[in-house]
Amino acid sequence: MRIVLLVIAGLALVGFIVVAYVLPSMAGTDARDAAQALLAGTAQAEQRVTAAAEKSGKLAGTGAGVSVSEKSDAKYGELKWLVDPDGTIHGWNQKNAIEIALTPKLQGGKVSWSCHGYPNASMPARCRR
Repeated sequence: MRIVLLVIAGLALVGFIVVAYVLPSMAGTDARDAAQALLAGTAQAEQRVTAAAEKSGKLAGTGAGVSVSEKSDAKYGELKWLVDPDGTIHGWNQKNAIEIALTPKLQGGKVSWSCHGYPNASMPARCRR
């Protein structure tokens, strides 16, 4: 009888470990992958804004007419982006509750980009603060 109780207690402990540590870790991986997909989806918009800003010498209006099509992913859900007139690119994924923002900066005729996102733990290295 004592062995049976020890086996049951061991199984309960294993179940607790899975629920407490393994499942949240798996969810975090999905969010990190979704954040990376959001960031990857901005590449063409970044190129267009960069080219327009470096050609005109200003950021104002560089995002006009630049859009990124929504993407539906079986694993991550809907990935959506919006480009502001000043070239700032916003991306979000409701399923994983993540957001990113890429902000252009024009200095010396060249554009550099800064990225930040929420939640920070889900962000690729480029977007962590």
